[in-house]
Amino acid sequence: MNKAITIDEQPVVKVKKSGTVQEAVKLDINNLPDLLTVKEVASLLRVSPLTVKRWGARGKLPAIRINSRGDRRYKKEAVMWLLGMDLSDEDDDE
Repeated sequence: MNKAITIDEQPVVKVKKSGTVQEAVKLDINNLPDLLTVKEVASLLRVSPLTVKRWGARGKLPAIRINSRGDRRYKKEAVMWLLGMDLSDEDDDE
């Protein structure tokens, strides 16, 4: 018997909890740093970090390599362009 549990005749919605508290915090586009990490870009675009890395390898989202480990950083402008947002329009209004 799969009967929905109700409270005051309203169905109870189950929320899947995954990730960390930091991931649950929504990113504010206006307060992002100029260079974003793989994890930040993935969270912003709602894709896997591996997808972000693959896009970098294919040239869809070019990565900047930093330090001797080769960590990736992505320009905020490139990420916003991928989202269809043009930051230059916002700068012209000021």
